[in-house]
Formats: sequence, C-alpha cells, structure tokens
Amino acid sequence: MSLLTDMVADRRRLQRTVFFWRAISAIVVVLFVSALLGKEGIFDRGAYVGLLTIEGVIIDDRRRARAIDALLEDPDLSALIIYVNSPGGSSAASESLYRSLHRLANVKPVVTVMGGVAASGGYLAAVAAERIFARESTVTGSIGVVLEVTNFVELMRMAGIGHETLRSGPLKAQPNPLEPMSPAGREMGQSLVEDVHQMFRKIVGERRGLQGEKLDDITDGRVFSGVSAYQNGLIDAIGGMAEARVWLKETYGISDKGAEREIETGHSVGLSEWAGAFLTGRSDFVGRLTLDGLVSVWHPSVGSAP
Repeated sequence: MSLLTDMVADRRRLQRTVFFWRAISAIVVVLFVSALLGKEGIFDRGAYVGLLTIEGVIIDDRRRARAIDALLEDPDLSALIIYVNSPGGSSAASESLYRSLHRLANVKPVVTVMGGVAASGGYLAAVAAERIFARESTVTGSIGVVLEVTNFVELMRMAGIGHETLRSGPLKAQPNPLEPMSPAGREMGQSLVEDVHQMFRKIVGERRGLQGEKLDDITDGRVFSGVSAYQNGLIDAIGGMAEARVWLKETYGISDKGAEREIETGHSVGLSEWAGAFLTGRSDFVGRLTLDGLVSVWHPSVGSAP
C-alpha cells in the first residue's frame, strides 16, 4: 500500500514539473514572438503621422539618415512632422540632413515645428518642409557659415616654443593654428565660406520663395524671433504640434486625431548637454562634438564684450 501511494505521489510531482516547464516554455515563446513582431512593426500596422526630432548639435548620423530613407518606402506613413530644436552644427551634416528630408517631402507631406531654437543648420533642416510653424519666442535664422581658426602663435612665443612646417605647397595645412594665417590662406578660407553660404542662400531662397534684397536681408547671419521670422517670410505661421496637425487635416485630409509614431534614430546630443559642456569645459564631452571644417551653427559668445 505504501509503495502504491509513493508511486502516485511521484507521478503527481512529475506532472507538476512537466506542467511548470511547459508553462515556462510557452511564456518564452510568446515573449520571443512578441519581440520579433514588435521589431518588425507588425503590431504597429496602419496609417500614422511620423514624429522626427532633430535636437542639439547636428553631426553626421547614419542611423538617422537610414531611418529617414526607410520612410520613403513606408506605405503606412501619412505625413511627417519634424520637430527642430537645434542651433545647427556641421555644414555638411546639415546639408545632408536637409537633402534627406527634402527627398521625403517630394513624396510625403512634411511639416516643421520649431522649438526654442532652430537656427543656422537647424533652420536649413527646417526648410525641407512644406510648412513651418514656430513659437513667437523661437530663435531662428542665423543663416550663414563660419570657419573658425584659433591661433596659438603668441602663446607659443611666450612659452619659448618653436614650430616649423614642411609642405608641398603654400596653401597646404592652411589655416594652421601654429602659425599666422597667410593672405593666400585667408583668401582660400573666405572662398570656402562664401561657396557654402551661397548654397545655403540658394536653398532658402528656393524653399521660401525669396530673392533679391529680401533674401539678402535674412541671410546676413542675423537671428530672428518667431514673430520677426513670420514677418520676414522665414516661417509660415505661429504655432506648434496642434497647429501642424490641423494644417495636415485641412490640406491633406489627415485626421488630427490619428495615430502618431516617434521615428527612432538613436541618441542625439541635447541643447542642455551641448551648452553645459562648452560652459564648463568638459573636454571629454566636447571632444565627441568636435565639428571639423565649416560649421553652420548659432553660438553666441560667452563673456564677450557687447
């Protein structure tokens, strides 16, 4: 009798063990399938309005470029809202971002909403859209290009440090922070700045329908408030996300109550991080943000004389 009881108890324990592991296996399978389907976007099927955030210093970002290019082939994307809160950055990166967004704007409705700052390269990205909204207090404009060269010649002289450069031609390694800029080097640098500035002007003129003196007035590097930007044709209206959705509804019949989806592009360098790094001299952080070459960025000098 005792043997039979033990056999029954063992069988029940075995059944409970088998049931437990079957349940665990089922949960693992469900989680795996859910993660796989979620990654492929199967749970997100249906028309939606995409939200793309461009924030902080604009640098080359291949993940963002791939994400924008993927939207070209997304049949569920009804429209894209670009939220720009950026002072600009690398001229080449800003141009690349603009051209990616402009390609998308040729096949999908695209509208820009400006945050606190959408200046220089940030403004260049913004003009890819068909419609631009900004707050009254938004800082925008700063349409221009900068090539900055720090010169250590006097400091080296005071420290008794000498420097010589052997070069293949007079303009090789110009400008150079270790020697005075030559007239030819200065002319070359200015030519680079003017070439990129003309590109910037051309894009703004075409996208905003501006030319002549009107275009000259807004592309001399000055910044504008949202109100001034509206008065000078840099933006189309004062507003934010809600106004952008209403415009999409009135212009393209896209419901302002429809689904929205954030376009994932990876980590961006926020304005607070950027400003804090430069103000506190965090070399480890600033090193990651080095903008080589020409830059299209608005950065008012800290501590400079008025």
